[in-house]
Amino acid sequence: MSLNTLEEIAQYIVSDGKGILAADESNPTCGKRFDSIGVESTESNRRDYREMLFRSSGMKDNIGGVILFDETIRQNAQDGTPLVDLIKNQGALPGIKVDKGLAPLESSPEETLTQGLDGLDERCKEYLTLGAKFTKWRAVIKISDDIPTDGCIQANMEALAKYAKIVQDNNMVPMVEPEVLMDGNHSIEKCYEITSKSLKMLFKCLKDEGVNIGGTILKPNMVTSGSIAESQASIQKVAEMTVQCLKENVPSDLPGITFLSGGQSDVNATAHLDAMNKIGGFSWKLSFSYGRALQQPSLKAWLGKEENITKAQEALSHRAIMNKLAANGAWNLDLE
Repeated sequence: MSLNTLEEIAQYIVSDGKGILAADESNPTCGKRFDSIGVESTESNRRDYREMLFRSSGMKDNIGGVILFDETIRQNAQDGTPLVDLIKNQGALPGIKVDKGLAPLESSPEETLTQGLDGLDERCKEYLTLGAKFTKWRAVIKISDDIPTDGCIQANMEALAKYAKIVQDNNMVPMVEPEVLMDGNHSIEKCYEITSKSLKMLFKCLKDEGVNIGGTILKPNMVTSGSIAESQASIQKVAEMTVQCLKENVPSDLPGITFLSGGQSDVNATAHLDAMNKIGGFSWKLSFSYGRALQQPSLKAWLGKEENITKAQEALSHRAIMNKLAANGAWNLDLE
């Protein structure tokens, strides 16, 4: 596939209802996932697990991009094939997480600012030679009684915009992820307010930095109730408020919005995406960039055992197909 411009790369990733497999868990996060199934988190086990995912038949036609961790983009499959080539052979584009994680914000220590702008240009140059076509940077906004502060939102969105510009200067598509966390007992209205504020600031900063919006992908949270709020908004309400929030704050020339699942159950993440696409009436593609919501059933089926590989691949393939249907507004619960 000859994808020459940033616009072509971004559009390809979300074409025809395709979405993104987020397989960029850091080694400590991957360790936690493996602990839950009693598998040791060694380099070879992490490789075997991801190789299994990337070889699943359901990757083809349903997954347009895969976000990798630094270790993974350098690894080869058991037969010596680079993992990056396995992904390309499935018709997906390899991407790479480039941020360096969170540090406490000096002015407000319970909030964080994402690190990683130092040396980013050099890292991008190397990742391009390793086959990456797009990149990801995650900013984290927490909600509680007295946060987020305006300073936290602004600092994180400015960093996202600086990151995006450096990435585009290196001929890769930046995925910008301003995640408003679900953690907390806040209402869906509060989530709407903070998500709206964050997106407004993000697109102002992107514009100020001269970022090409047509060659950018947004990876936002959905507008939901806090995870421990007593009253949980319905699937339909989440869909309506999320679409409204995006319509008010996201420019129409952005090619695609690929949601993070943010701790939702795998079926809920699919149901929300489907409900939004059934509402319709927007110019961008609304799709998925799920980690746990795509991988969890596969991880549980695998348990680190070779005899379970086929079953685990079927579990991933099923979720990928369900989410593609949802990205086209064609899913329903009976298909599960």
